[in-house]
Amino acid sequence: MNKSKDDAKKPVVLVVDDNLQNLELIMAYLEDVDCQTVSASSGMEALEIISTQIPDLVLLDVMMPKISGFEVCRRIKNDPETAHIPVIMVTALNELADIEKAINSGTDDFLSKPVNKWELITRVKTMLKLKHLTDRLEKTLAYLSEVEKASHAR
Repeated sequence: MNKSKDDAKKPVVLVVDDNLQNLELIMAYLEDVDCQTVSASSGMEALEIISTQIPDLVLLDVMMPKISGFEVCRRIKNDPETAHIPVIMVTALNELADIEKAINSGTDDFLSKPVNKWELITRVKTMLKLKHLTDRLEKTLAYLSEVEKASHAR
């Protein structure tokens, strides 16, 4: 992965898929998005990466060995440190029960396999914009809270 000075400012997208071809394809599609990409080939690897480098978005395959995407999503969303990370589940599953299971695990959106490049790019850009605005709102609210505390302390 080539890192430039601008990468520090770019949002980080974690792509998780146990199928190398799918992983490489999605990573190639994301070259058209102004972001830094990180990949994981298993749910455990994804959780390890998230514990050290919190991404701005996770693109998560559902069907993986050992830990499914459903479980990875559930763990992300149940941890207060990572619950704010948007998750897009990428799946070939289209059964209503699977969609319900994904929603119950906390996913923010879905992409169906085979992945359409333009749909992926559009959803990733939208989620990153939403994440950026949410982060700015939280910083503004924290600042206002500090200002309010300071004014009451006088």
